Amino acid sequence: MLPSDLLFTKQHEWVRVSGIRATIGITGYAQEQLGDVVFVDLPTVGDKISAGATLATVESVKAVSDIYAPISGEVLSTNDDLEHSPEFVNQDPYGKGWIAVVELSESDQLAGLLSPQDYEPLISK
Repeated sequence: MLPSDLLFTKQHEWVRVSGIRATIGITGYAQEQLGDVVFVDLPTVGDKISAGATLATVESVKAVSDIYAPISGEVLSTNDDLEHSPEFVNQDPYGKGWIAVVELSESDQLAGLLSPQDYEPLISK
C-alpha cells in the first residue's frame, strides 16, 4: 500500500510536499529492485537542481543507480543518517530512507507527477 500523501515519478522516486518544501526519496518498489543498499551519494546542500537531472546515486549489492530529481529547486537539507546507515533506504523508504529536501522553484511542476493511484499500475505489472 502506497502512502497517500506522496507523488511519484515513472522512474520510482517519490515526493512529499509541505508548502514550498519537497522531501524526495525512492519508492519501496525501487529499493526492492536494487537489493541491499550499501552506499548513498547525497547531493550538496545549496545545490540548484533541475527536474530530470541526477540528484543522488544509490549503490546496492546489485548495481549503482542514479536517482533523478523529480522537481527543480534548491537542496535545503540531506539525510546525513544515510552516510552511516544506508540500509534505511531498504528498511523505511518512505520515512527514515528519505534522501533530500528541496525548495520548489515552481509549484506548477508538481502537475507532472503521479498520484498513488496512477503510480500503482506501473509497479503491479
